[in-house]
Amino acid sequence: MKNTSIKISIFVNYFVFAILLNSVGIVIAKSINVYHVSESQASILEAFKDLPIAIVSFIVASFLPRFGYKKSMLCGLAIVFFGCLLMIYGNSFVYTKILFLSIGVSFALIKLSVYSLIGIVTDSKKEHSSLMSSIEGFFMVGIALAYILFPLFYSENKDSWLNVYYLLCGLIVISFLFLLFSKIEYEVEAIGSSLKEDLIMSGKLIVVPLVLVFIISAFLFVMIEQGIMTWLPRFNEKIFLFSEKLSVRMAIIFAMSLALGRFVAGYLTKRMSWVFLVIVCIIISGGILLYVLPQLKVDVNNLAQIESIAEVPVLGFVLPLIGLFIAPIYPLLNSTVLSALPKNLHSPMSGLIIIFSALGGTLGSRIVGELFEHIGGANAFYFLLIPMALLILFVLIIDRMSKRKAISIS
Repeated sequence: MKNTSIKISIFVNYFVFAILLNSVGIVIAKSINVYHVSESQASILEAFKDLPIAIVSFIVASFLPRFGYKKSMLCGLAIVFFGCLLMIYGNSFVYTKILFLSIGVSFALIKLSVYSLIGIVTDSKKEHSSLMSSIEGFFMVGIALAYILFPLFYSENKDSWLNVYYLLCGLIVISFLFLLFSKIEYEVEAIGSSLKEDLIMSGKLIVVPLVLVFIISAFLFVMIEQGIMTWLPRFNEKIFLFSEKLSVRMAIIFAMSLALGRFVAGYLTKRMSWVFLVIVCIIISGGILLYVLPQLKVDVNNLAQIESIAEVPVLGFVLPLIGLFIAPIYPLLNSTVLSALPKNLHSPMSGLIIIFSALGGTLGSRIVGELFEHIGGANAFYFLLIPMALLILFVLIIDRMSKRKAISIS
């Protein structure tokens, strides 16, 4: 099968970075307990992770086709390998910042390359959508694994948790070697004849109507996803009265639901219209919120804390299952727009995807957090119905635009 080795390598790379990226919450907690920093000090690790992703994506997106996607991914893996080693031997809060700085820079290189390579190793829109959904699904499996993997290394020795980075270094080395010996059967040409021309042409991309509509859609979706993902553990703890440990376990259900939803979407998009699938998923997701949230407006102050999964009420399982239905939206939107663009524009388009996804995630998490504090968790989640409704409108517009003649920029 054509490009099999590079496809496997893409899956492995994405899986490793899912674990690393999602460990930020765990490392924040460890920094507070082990390095004795305040919560506000520890929270800066989010910025050390997210800002490099956006900045590096903006700077290098148009340059990657000229440099080479395989070289870019190899560089990303090398950077994060040394970041993990520094974390092990540095063992201080300063080195947690360096670690997440390396993760952010590396992930920008990896994600830009992966999104661009999907267009190279697939031959049709349906194949593109299927591979995109499967890769994003595998990413969610890695996110869930992070919640399981790190606690396995906890012990009475306060430094024992650092041993997880030896395992992660091993996975990075395996991924590096697999990629090193993988072959891409053909590469894509750079946009222009020079780096300056690359940047000029990439700048023109943002004014293309399809791209503008897509950017808004990606922004809205990530606002929904991150609004739920970031605040679901807190929601479980405060609204359902789960214990801290159980709240994390239930968050795993949400992550696994996202993974399953994206794998299933990869199968379904070969057999039905992507726009029908996405709209149905949005409607069901909104329906879940409208079913669960009104039933939570009760006085729970006198109820006992829930410690085990056996005690979890039905609604506690229904809410994280929303991940099944929001899961297909993001990869299908990305795939539809990328496959409508010439392959030499996939890298700069991927840069825009990453930048505006980061902005949407940050804003969504922030808005839900503010609402959570001022009007309560149950009411805060009603806000998510607004971007859901807007997303249906923009999905219909994207579908109409993407069916037109292939886009070119001059």
